[in-house]
Amino acid sequence: MAILLSIETATHACSAALHEDGKLLATAELHTEQKAGSQLAVLIDRLLEMCQLTPNQINAIAISSGPGSYTGLRIGVATAKGLCFSLNIPLISINTLELMAYQVRSLIINNSEIAGNGKILLCPMLDARRMEVYTLLTDFELNVIRRTEAMVLDEHSFEQELNAGIIIFFGNGANKFREVVKHPNAHFMNEIIPLASIMGKLAFDKWNSNQTEDLITFEPFYLKDFMIKKPKPV
Repeated sequence: MAILLSIETATHACSAALHEDGKLLATAELHTEQKAGSQLAVLIDRLLEMCQLTPNQINAIAISSGPGSYTGLRIGVATAKGLCFSLNIPLISINTLELMAYQVRSLIINNSEIAGNGKILLCPMLDARRMEVYTLLTDFELNVIRRTEAMVLDEHSFEQELNAGIIIFFGNGANKFREVVKHPNAHFMNEIIPLASIMGKLAFDKWNSNQTEDLITFEPFYLKDFMIKKPKPV
């Protein structure tokens, strides 16, 4: 039996979840921006109380590693590493975009109208300011076709793949593409955010195959360097 704590802070939302052997025990979410720093520990304490568990019963911690919000990722990873060090347990990382693709596949796998419509690709997008997004592309079995990258969107983005079949776009960056793309094979799903409650199966698979991170060297997957802008003169 393995009890895993999952933490997700890559977007404006903050969530945590407890899983036993990949099965969800409890989850808690916060959908208020800039509250992860003060509320993440509260969410974790609440989960442990709900499940009548102590921190010492946690076998590993899974973290949504990015890309995403710089501040959110720093808070999530710092919290996860601190707990791992204090409890002497391993850290498991899950690519945030791969997590989102897994979520959407789980939502539509039983939808015969979509799933039976030939070749389908999944494309999560997270906002990276202006017309840029963090994105990747997978097939319906979650095999990566285009690796995680920062992309500036225009009407020709994913043109070759769209000519070959349907792509489902989702995430808080997808609306940017909705405004410019005109291809009939471009489909969109709304209100998809990465959630800790969905991480359990992915984290448990990594736990079983001993795919853990080095606690000393592990850092969030920022993808782009953090840019500090000089204040404008008054």
